[in-house]
Amino acid sequence: MGNVIIGATMSLDGFMNDRHGDVSRLYPDLEALRRTEMLQEEIRTTGAVVMGRRAYDMAEGDLTDYEYQVPIFVLTHHVPEKVAKGENERLMFTFVTDGIESAIAKAKAAAGGKHVMVIGGAHTAQQCLQAGLVDQIHIGIVPILLGKGLRFFEHLGSEQIELERMRIIESPTRTDLWFRVVK
Repeated sequence: MGNVIIGATMSLDGFMNDRHGDVSRLYPDLEALRRTEMLQEEIRTTGAVVMGRRAYDMAEGDLTDYEYQVPIFVLTHHVPEKVAKGENERLMFTFVTDGIESAIAKAKAAAGGKHVMVIGGAHTAQQCLQAGLVDQIHIGIVPILLGKGLRFFEHLGSEQIELERMRIIESPTRTDLWFRVVK
């Protein structure tokens, strides 16, 4: 059975976007990142994606070229009136309004034994960690300092989470770290 993996790209000082909500400095060459063996491996081993509504909205209604062509479960309080472009026989959107546990359960059922990737949203990842639903964490660190913005590991509560380093991949533009959550 696949793992539940939360993942994010962040600055060295731990921000997922800058003070204006912009992520462009974290992804200076998104096309080059998409071609890396690291991301291609994640795409091959991912059976479903869970994302928060803000991450979904960042696509501005078009996920046609989204790298994960798998069922996507969007955690939200309100279902959008219009579904994003890009749905096909593999990429389908399900809007989940009854909590993170439900979103993860639905994604696991759809993943067919592959991994469930929780993408982008800090709040969604924090909910997963707080609920004890995470098996692994994948962090891409870009060598920049943003100073302010949205922090990935904020608002986790007082419960300490023990991690075990699994692997590290270094490239000229980022360092990727994988950790197993010790349960």
